[in-house]
Amino acid sequence: MSIHLTPTELAREAGMHRREVIAKCMELGVPIFQGRIDKTLFIKSLKAQKKQLAKA
Repeated sequence: MSIHLTPTELAREAGMHRREVIAKCMELGVPIFQGRIDKTLFIKSLKAQKKQLAKA
């Protein structure tokens, strides 16, 4: 199982659109290196953001 995925592959796994994945990366500061995104970092950043929004 690969950890570094393209935005299209990550969108498929996360149930999002490709553009949403890229926008979230920019918003959360998740790096896109050579067209690949670290899946675990992306998912953990999303969960942290949701938890932070739930507190507010």
